Amino acid sequence: MDSLRTGTKSESLLKQEFNITGGDFVNAGESSIKIRNTLRDIGIDSDIIRRIAIAAYEAEMNVVMYAERGIMRIDVYRDKILLAIDDKGPGIQDLDLAMQPGYSTATEEMREMGFGAGMGLPNIKKNADTFKITSEVGKGTKLEIRILLDGKND
Repeated sequence: MDSLRTGTKSESLLKQEFNITGGDFVNAGESSIKIRNTLRDIGIDSDIIRRIAIAAYEAEMNVVMYAERGIMRIDVYRDKILLAIDDKGPGIQDLDLAMQPGYSTATEEMREMGFGAGMGLPNIKKNADTFKITSEVGKGTKLEIRILLDGKND
């Protein structure tokens, strides 16, 4: 991670943005794979990569499964990685219920493809150092995920 030890804490060392199309199960997971590979190429610790890859994949799949479209952004700083997902879709009516492990609104078709176990949002929260979710019914959902690189909260 020596390549990341330049610059100030507030200076983004890497920015990437990915468009996600709702219902596009053929390309689902592509953004997460690109993020994982990029982080590996720049020397991020493998445990951090695993956590980001899980959070990114779960968030990406939620966009594919439920929203019309979304954008995933990643910013790598010297001390942290920020992952933000902003989708345009139906929104989540009950955030507390949606955060409960096992709760899912997946269709039967999604379940037949192996999705919809109700672990997406709980897995994102589990792998994040900080996690914020906001949703507006009829408009969409926003996720903000932060993973610290030095293990200390700032």
